[in-house]
Amino acid sequence: MPKIAERFTDIQIRNLKPSVAGKLFKKAVGNGLFIVIKADGSKHWHFRYRFDGKENTLSMGRYPNVGLSHARDEAVKAQKLIVQGINPSNAKKQAKEARYGKQANSFELMAREWAASYFMNKSTSHKEKTLRRLEVYIFPWIGNKPISEITAPDVLHAVKRPQSQNKLETAHRALQATGQIFRYAVQHGKAIRDVTVDLRGALPSPKVKHMASLTEPKDVAELLRAIDGFQGTFTVESALRLAPLVFTRPSELRRAKWADIDLAAAEWRYLVSKTKTEHIVPLSTQAIKILTEIQPLSGHGEFVFMGGHDPKKPMSEAAINASLKRMGYDTQTQITGHGFRAMARTILHERLNIDPAIIEHQLAHAVPDNLGGAYNRTKFIAQRKAMMQQWADYLDELKAGTKVVPIKKA
Repeated sequence: MPKIAERFTDIQIRNLKPSVAGKLFKKAVGNGLFIVIKADGSKHWHFRYRFDGKENTLSMGRYPNVGLSHARDEAVKAQKLIVQGINPSNAKKQAKEARYGKQANSFELMAREWAASYFMNKSTSHKEKTLRRLEVYIFPWIGNKPISEITAPDVLHAVKRPQSQNKLETAHRALQATGQIFRYAVQHGKAIRDVTVDLRGALPSPKVKHMASLTEPKDVAELLRAIDGFQGTFTVESALRLAPLVFTRPSELRRAKWADIDLAAAEWRYLVSKTKTEHIVPLSTQAIKILTEIQPLSGHGEFVFMGGHDPKKPMSEAAINASLKRMGYDTQTQITGHGFRAMARTILHERLNIDPAIIEHQLAHAVPDNLGGAYNRTKFIAQRKAMMQQWADYLDELKAGTKVVPIKKA
């Protein structure tokens, strides 16, 4: 194989000047390799060769980023490909496509593509938490790898890190999201299979953690009196008073919109954030009173419970729990904003003898029937309206200290 560019030195290449006439100036370096000097003084390597009887030119980069020695080496490689019957231009194109194809199919890019699709109709906070978990615990280890080349041990290596930090639930959630991303990639032809299937049982099962709640009437009575005595912003006070009456998810309460509330019909209709199904909350006279009182403050805006710093946004996600803490309650072991749901479910059934199916429908849960799990926003609506008023009256009696006699089953 003849040597390339042996008649020139790097200094000679560096000293080459552009054409005075402002035209492209080409300088042959030897054996097909030449350098092009443009009017602006920039210099570019090219390799001219014949393949299948046709003349071809292969770009080899810009000088001085690509020096004389490197350009010579690349030209030698190109000549070897020609001897093997391979067109150097096609080989370069294929290598580039493979390189960028892998980058386009990296785990992180697939994850963000999945998130854009999966969270389209889900809460923003849920999306942000999931992506943040991936950014901290998954992307640093496998984010740049082509998803089709990632193995089960690669994933396990990543999720073991939060486990080693005593964040087992985080590890499970990260693994769950990773599996969803793999299945998305399989569906779109970017991966052959979901490798997280091989990791079933690889992480210890997390302890089931129930949301803290109060279910004894005397404890509920104390809580209701504490809420009445709470001194905070009128917005948070109103939300605290309404929370036990409607027992919706905290995110749904703080994002309640005036457009969804019909005070005349005594109904609050909205889309459940978790299941994306329409839901109806019958409003008791006590709930309507609270909403009527706060309407002059926020009725001109979108949200019933406006944010303290930005009225165009809803109340802070942490407002309810922060208020419960200020009232002296431990949100880990006693009561949380979400705990009002368990409180209502338990007492409605055990103390007021309400049919569980009616309660579950009001909680917007799927209730098994002959066709499997089902939820109908209007099912038991008459019974639910009666239940919500009965529940509000019961809470008033508890708060007042009136002796409440449980309703007996017929």
